[in-house]
Amino acid sequence: MTKFRNITKPFYFSGIVGRGDIPGYVKQYIKDEEILVSYKTKRDYGVFTNHKIVLFDNDGNAKHIYTISYKSISIPSVTFNNDKAELNLYMDSSYPVSLKFINMSGNDKLCLRILYNCIDKIISGQEPTKEDMKKLINSTIKL
Repeated sequence: MTKFRNITKPFYFSGIVGRGDIPGYVKQYIKDEEILVSYKTKRDYGVFTNHKIVLFDNDGNAKHIYTISYKSISIPSVTFNNDKAELNLYMDSSYPVSLKFINMSGNDKLCLRILYNCIDKIISGQEPTKEDMKKLINSTIKL
C-alpha cells in the first residue's frame, strides 16, 4: 500500500486579507480571474479565485508558489472545530493538500462554508450561486 504525503506543507491561515492588502507579487499570479477570498499566515498567502487556489509559501529563503486548479481536485472536505477549521483537498492523483484555519470568528466560518460550497459546485461541474459568489467577492458575509 502506498502512502501519499501532502503536496504542500500544512498552511495555518489566521485571517482574511482585504483585496487592498494583497501584495503586488501575489496579484501577478491572478490574471483575468475574480478573487473570491484571500487568507494570510504570518508570512504566507492563500488566494481562492473562481478557477483556482494559489498558495504562496515564503520560508524565509525562497518563495514557493503552488497553483491548484479546481478541476484537479477530486474530493474536498471541510471540518469545523471551535475556532479552527481544516480544508482537505484530494487531488486526482490522490495526493492530499491540507489547509488549516485558526482563530476563526463566526463570520470567518461562514465565509469558509460559502467558499467550500462554491468549490464543491465547481468541482462537480455546477455553477456556484451568483448570490454566494457575490458575497465572497464583495466581502459582504455577516452572521
